[in-house]
Amino acid sequence: MTQIETAPSTRTRTRWWGFWLYAAVSLFHVAALTFGWSPVEYPSKLVLMPALAFAVLWALRGTRWSLDAALLLLAIGFSWLGDGAATFFPFVDETLIPMLACFGIAHLLYIALFVRPAARRPVARWSLVYIAWWIGMLILLWPHLGGLAVAVAVYGLVLGGTAAASTRGNLLTTVGGAFFLASDTILSIRLFWPDPTLFAGGWVMLTYTLGQGLLAVGLVTLLRRQD
Repeated sequence: MTQIETAPSTRTRTRWWGFWLYAAVSLFHVAALTFGWSPVEYPSKLVLMPALAFAVLWALRGTRWSLDAALLLLAIGFSWLGDGAATFFPFVDETLIPMLACFGIAHLLYIALFVRPAARRPVARWSLVYIAWWIGMLILLWPHLGGLAVAVAVYGLVLGGTAAASTRGNLLTTVGGAFFLASDTILSIRLFWPDPTLFAGGWVMLTYTLGQGLLAVGLVTLLRRQD
């Protein structure tokens, strides 16, 4: 009898261990960037999203498969393609374009998740601040964007849309959306600002891994409640 009663508690405790594995991989990758462990920087980056996908699948085991779960895994998958654009799109001379395209699709998938029934809260009123973020970033970077100005402006709308839509989920998704936006903000400055040393080190990937991880944990929590 005791074993039967404690089994659900055991499953609950082990449900989230995949995210601890993802956290460990993320910390290793950020450390590699911070301390200049060049041989493992890129390989460890390519392990991030597969580790997160495994964590999601493990946490959702025992639940009914749903479109929302598929959308979440697709968002992680396209993020992986964006992370490894240099590897997955070797036939493209400038990998920035497929990288932005893959992450743009990932963000649209996240937005689709947050407008579906899995998220039931209204968009937070304070998320209007993301409009100010978008305008501010355009003012800051527009003189340096060249022919990519329109594409980056549209991409920025999608980024802000993800952050705003994430407020429909829970606290974890809201914070995750903000960190994801912070990551893209830092990356944009590093890509287009004249001083490429600004925000050097692991800041982009630290905020990126936090954002992705929190979004995934928050969405898994919502999906399990929905089930």
